[in-house]
Amino acid sequence: MVCCMCSRSVQILSRQLKVSQLRVFHIIAMDTVPPAASGVRSASSFLFDKAFVDGQWVGAKSGSVYQITNPSTGKVIGSVPDMNGDDTQQAIEKANLAFLKWRDTTAKERSLILRKWFDLTIQNKLELAKLLTAENGKPLKEAIGEIGYASGFIEWYAEEARRVYGDVIPSTAASKRMLVLKQPIGVAGMITPWNFPSAMITRKACAAIAAGCAVVLKPAEDTPFSALAMCQLAKEAGLPDGVLNVVTSSRDNAPAVGNLLCTSPVIKKISFTGSTVTGKILLQQSASTVKKVSLELGGNAPFIVFNSADIEAAVQGTMVSKFRCSGQTCVCANRILVQEGVYDQYVARLAEVMNQELKVGDGFDDSTTQGPLINSKAVDKVESIVEDAKRLGARLGCGGKRSDKGVNFFEPTLLSNVTLEMRCAQEEIFGPVAAVIKFKTEEEAVAIANSSSSGLAGYFYSQNLSQIWRVAEKLEVGLCGVNDGLISAIEAPFGGVKESGLGREGSKYGIDDYLEIKYVCLGGI
Repeated sequence: MVCCMCSRSVQILSRQLKVSQLRVFHIIAMDTVPPAASGVRSASSFLFDKAFVDGQWVGAKSGSVYQITNPSTGKVIGSVPDMNGDDTQQAIEKANLAFLKWRDTTAKERSLILRKWFDLTIQNKLELAKLLTAENGKPLKEAIGEIGYASGFIEWYAEEARRVYGDVIPSTAASKRMLVLKQPIGVAGMITPWNFPSAMITRKACAAIAAGCAVVLKPAEDTPFSALAMCQLAKEAGLPDGVLNVVTSSRDNAPAVGNLLCTSPVIKKISFTGSTVTGKILLQQSASTVKKVSLELGGNAPFIVFNSADIEAAVQGTMVSKFRCSGQTCVCANRILVQEGVYDQYVARLAEVMNQELKVGDGFDDSTTQGPLINSKAVDKVESIVEDAKRLGARLGCGGKRSDKGVNFFEPTLLSNVTLEMRCAQEEIFGPVAAVIKFKTEEEAVAIANSSSSGLAGYFYSQNLSQIWRVAEKLEVGLCGVNDGLISAIEAPFGGVKESGLGREGSKYGIDDYLEIKYVCLGGI
């Protein structure tokens, strides 16, 4: 899992691009690159086969590399360094040297650099989106939306850099003055996911950079190219060498890299988006140096439809919440709870809309709405969850099997008559499967929703104002959507409760985790 999530403004941004702009573009060995528009580079110019440390493109000391494949076609896009602990240690040392200078820059200086980075990202959004689709597989329209979302965090923190305020506390002693300063925490270690490989980087790194911190970041092994492309634009924007460092590694070296980030005394903060299992390991490892830790972990989002709901709105909310990124988001509707009075109507309408609107295919096909899952292991998991539900009596409304589009594709699937003992009602599915559970009362729905150890996002549809207040307050989640299935926004805090994590990202609160509060008492006045 990892998270993540585009705002409604992003959806609007992607719609504004004309269909003619969304031409098919396969980045395979970079031999079919169409000419770039005047003043705009081609996607191939953002394909870097080196890691980024201290402002330089570098390989692993061992010379090892690993290949990145397009999950839609299985073809190799390119390779990146397979870095280990020694490589990461060097990046940490370079980041620390850069931090000692970067922390002394003014907020305005940091703001101007971030703003330039934002401008460059917007100028190249289509080419960055093509690269993202090639390594992640999501439809190009969604990728364009993600680049808009990612650039929004750069812009937001360009502004927030200048709004880090301290305090003057009224003193009880006439001879003393009491001040509160906010200062950058130091070098931040980050591990980002594959499902939103651009947005999760800017949401984390730009908050840290705006605060005056330096960053050592390990992107997901499946999607390193989007991270490296962002490094190039940051460098062009004038970000000093060593402030942003990206180390790439395969699954084999990832544990060693993660452990070093957590145990290094130089790293003062860890930010991770990914599975709950991995997050717990990183939290345990970080305890050795008492680091500040932000974790955005697994979700198991309830999506509740009450009898009073606008059914058409609820179905459309389900579509946007469940099937974005082919169901591979941490805030996806996972347990769809529908009250018995509208259950049959909702299931019938959802099946109709799914059949009308969802098309499986390559992300570069303009008509595609559902790209591949990230790899064959993900497909295996989704298939096993569906088979478990069918075995225990769930009714298949549509889909239910692997797609003939390729080894990493799975058909959008609707399961009704789902019961609580089925895996689809207990586990985070992370795939295009809508599992619908019937309930009788509001109290029952809330109890089912809160029975999970996860508490990231939750949604419900109701036209009853009293019910809206009651349920919104009772759901044990960090993000709550009421009559809305797409709630993530740059301006709003993102994060969960219970085992879904610690801390908040985005919004005015997102910069706080990269700041230390210092109390200064001036005596003898």
